[in-house]
Amino acid sequence: MSENNLLQMGQDQNTLGKVEIAPEVIEVIAGIAASEIDGVAAMRGNFAAGVVEKLGKKNHGKGVKVELAENSIKVDVYCFMKFGVSIPTVAQKVQDNIRQALKNMTALELDEVNIHIVGVQFDTQKQEGESVDSI
Repeated sequence: MSENNLLQMGQDQNTLGKVEIAPEVIEVIAGIAASEIDGVAAMRGNFAAGVVEKLGKKNHGKGVKVELAENSIKVDVYCFMKFGVSIPTVAQKVQDNIRQALKNMTALELDEVNIHIVGVQFDTQKQEGESVDSI
């Protein structure tokens, strides 16, 4: 990994050395913070992430894309919402939780946290249970 892809924390005179944070760390923190919010059904992943999860390893960074520019950090989150929730309210909570988690854990300020709703998940378990009871 090249040094250009790492974020450096405070450059104080009295430090023992420098601290660098890889963008993958930000992806994981943002992914966990987003999935903690009630109303978020799942995070979008790619085929490889799905295979890895089926093998028993959680991919906490899936559905999160981090862009680093000169002096800015932009996070894009792709998620599925539960049917019936207020999307603007849940999206605002996701944005707030990601900002707070990253600030607490890394002391980094984000310029943008963009929430992309890629689908709505319906509660299919109730529908299956209802059809069994009606027989």
